[in-house]
Amino acid sequence: MAFGHDTEDSLLSAAALVNTLTPEDSLENIGDLDEFVRSWAYTGAHTHTRAELDEVRALRPRFLEAWSMSRDDLVTFVNDVLLQNEALPQLVRHDGWDYHLHATPSDAPLASRIAVESVMAFIDVIRADELERLKMCAGDCGGVLVDLSKNRSRRYCDRGCGNRANVAAYRARKAAAAETD
Repeated sequence: MAFGHDTEDSLLSAAALVNTLTPEDSLENIGDLDEFVRSWAYTGAHTHTRAELDEVRALRPRFLEAWSMSRDDLVTFVNDVLLQNEALPQLVRHDGWDYHLHATPSDAPLASRIAVESVMAFIDVIRADELERLKMCAGDCGGVLVDLSKNRSRRYCDRGCGNRANVAAYRARKAAAAETD
């Protein structure tokens, strides 16, 4: 099952936001937030203030929990976020993208837009009954990932955990082979 571009992008950006929390905090200052907003092409208001940074940082533990929720609990979470942010879905077209859903105005606070866009993507995951695509990284980073592979086999986040696991396995094989020589 392939999700729409906006759903995939929102899921991946939500995972990237969660992953700024572990293993070390990489969303510590306004410059970090500016880079996150730029890298994920968030449009609309961005105040570049400490308060805005704190609001966005507060989303991370809530979204980390979402990765482990049951389908029914995730529905409750999604509905709560939509209600808290007074989300009103609308079709919009901008920046070269065809019609897609937005549920907050462009002048809504950044944290609100991030939260609502993320849970709107969770809606598609829930409706398609594809929660197994939201995974915890099999590495030791404590991060999350969105498995968009056809066979749902992805195990590691984008921060090098898979490479580290492969290198460790290679070294273990080499050590075992050296012991048998």
